[in-house]
Amino acid sequence: MEVQVFGVRKSATTRAALRFFAERRVRTHFVDLLDRPASPGELRRFVQKFGAGALVDRDARRFADLGLAHTRLSDERWIEKLAVEPLLVRMPLVRCQQRLTVGLAEDEWRAWVEADHSTPG
Repeated sequence: MEVQVFGVRKSATTRAALRFFAERRVRTHFVDLLDRPASPGELRRFVQKFGAGALVDRDARRFADLGLAHTRLSDERWIEKLAVEPLLVRMPLVRCQQRLTVGLAEDEWRAWVEADHSTPG
């Protein structure tokens, strides 16, 4: 099992996700969004499952700094905005094959790990 975690090192929820997988010895590929922002294609995968609104961290300081509180954008425009403003992304974004989560989702990750351990291989 291998997971891909998108986030930033200073994010407490990103660190919690990395710790969760490390404690369970799950191979993790970490993508620091400040070093390498998520591509629009990668973001689109999450938006298709959750909607753009679920990916936007409305509590983030960057959201307030940009004055986005009353902004209404299409999903495609949000994808463009999130690709260039990674600090607007609700972190972490986690992908394991076709399974995706947004934010801290330990119960779901636990189910992935248990399912992986129960699969002979």
